[in-house]
Amino acid sequence: MKRIILITGGQRSGKSVYAEQLALSLSEHPVYMATAHVWDNEFKERVKRHQERRGPQWTNIEEEKQLSLHHLTGRVIVIDCITLWCTNFFFNIHVDSTQQPSVDQALSEIKHEFDLFTDQDATFIFVTNEIGSGGVSNNAVQRRFTDLEGWMNQYVASKADEVVLMVCGIPVKIKG
Repeated sequence: MKRIILITGGQRSGKSVYAEQLALSLSEHPVYMATAHVWDNEFKERVKRHQERRGPQWTNIEEEKQLSLHHLTGRVIVIDCITLWCTNFFFNIHVDSTQQPSVDQALSEIKHEFDLFTDQDATFIFVTNEIGSGGVSNNAVQRRFTDLEGWMNQYVASKADEVVLMVCGIPVKIKG
């Protein structure tokens, strides 16, 4: 039976660890789908530490944009994270284009990909950041990205069976 869970919160609030623990409580061999584009060596080391922490029981998939290419029916999947996934569409990662898409274009593409991916009968645990909880940036690009992610978070939450807000490592159930 298809199930969508959204885990949100600020940086270092415990989102990923909670998502991983939840996945392991639901499956002995969950899937970890990393959406990050590895920009530099520091980030590469961070990814390596995360993979080592998870251990061999996990199937690791790195997919920056096209999550729906992966057929995972019957599996429990942690998708970490919506923020980095949105970044890949917002900055048109791996597209021969110097033109940044509009927020509406990027949002439409991400929603479409989300719908295709979650059309499978699986348990999806999406992790995201509440980047709009702070002040309004004086940077126009950052404001546009905050809008994009905020609207995508709302979209995923509207489709989710459960939404959990992480506060200081403590899960607070918001929906479901």
